[in-house]
Amino acid sequence: MMHDKPRERPQLNKNGFTFKQFFVAHDRCAMKVGTDAILLGAWAPVAGVRRILDIGSGSGLIALMLAQRTPSPVEIDAVELESEAAQQAQENVRQSPWPARIQVHQQDIARWAERCDQRYSLIVSNPPYFAPGVACSSAARDSARATSTLDHQTLLRSAALLIEEEGMFCVVLPTATGETFISLALADGWHLRFRLDVAEYAHRPPHRVLLAFSPQAGETLLERLAIRAPDTHYSDDWCCLTRAFYLFL
Repeated sequence: MMHDKPRERPQLNKNGFTFKQFFVAHDRCAMKVGTDAILLGAWAPVAGVRRILDIGSGSGLIALMLAQRTPSPVEIDAVELESEAAQQAQENVRQSPWPARIQVHQQDIARWAERCDQRYSLIVSNPPYFAPGVACSSAARDSARATSTLDHQTLLRSAALLIEEEGMFCVVLPTATGETFISLALADGWHLRFRLDVAEYAHRPPHRVLLAFSPQAGETLLERLAIRAPDTHYSDDWCCLTRAFYLFL
């Protein structure tokens, strides 16, 4: 009897990553394609959004994922401070199915927020979270991961200038850092509306948290996701969340 060969999983190589509808080159970006960004791009609520802002866009991955998830009238601005990453994001956008819908801006978000006359119904960020001085493999990676280039208070206040009254501001962070971020956000007048705690396995403590804040008060929805099932395969919940993007699902 003939058996079909299992599909080979696409490999994350030094140049980029192939998704179902687009390719992300990331060899000139300090931060490569990773689980955090994929989680946020797949999870952020997009129902009814009119305009999206991606803060600290890096390679443009999250902006591209959100373009895939939203209809053609929705426009996306991607703001990235580092020039090489911004240039690579622009190239990734040009080669994607949505070049007319995504604009990449090489700019500091605090300055962008002061000058921008747009308001956004969805703002997303995979922000830096290490304290300055934590050693990384390169100066560029240190800049991308450390809060010296974008501290969380500045991020919150920039988002507050740009968000619509009924909009959502979403981030992904390590769990402990996320708790501190929640405290900062609540003190600044944000309201936590959605929280997804992410663990590698259901029996392990969460290591990442996805948070959605709004200027408006309302009920907070709390959920939990395990990436892998007990047999080490990807869980049904993870597959449901990411199936539209990963080639091997």
